[in-house]
Amino acid sequence: MQHLRVAWALAGAAVGFFLLFLIQAHFFGEGQLAAGTCEIVTLDRDSSQPRRTIARQTARCACRKGQIAGTTRASPACVDAQIVRTRQWCEMMPCLDDEGCDLLVNRTGWTCAQPGGRVKTTTVS
Repeated sequence: MQHLRVAWALAGAAVGFFLLFLIQAHFFGEGQLAAGTCEIVTLDRDSSQPRRTIARQTARCACRKGQIAGTTRASPACVDAQIVRTRQWCEMMPCLDDEGCDLLVNRTGWTCAQPGGRVKTTTVS
């Protein structure tokens, strides 16, 4: 009977440590990004105006030294910091493969022109 109590106590302690390990892994491991990667934190769309959709997204990036958060192929990505400093937005390949990229006149952003004539404009704030 004594051995049975000891076995149950050890099993209970093992389950407790396992649950503690899972909780620690969940809370302390969550939120850390691998170097050179990004994730979208928020994405808001406003289609209240006819024929126009305004989308705003916030991304979180863990970029390597010499990189900064940017956009590559319409997704958040770490890009060379020199591209952002010089505002040569099209060098980071922000548009999809079948789209053409053009800088805005004042270099506050870029446009991506799709083959069908649709244009997506992105401004940097």
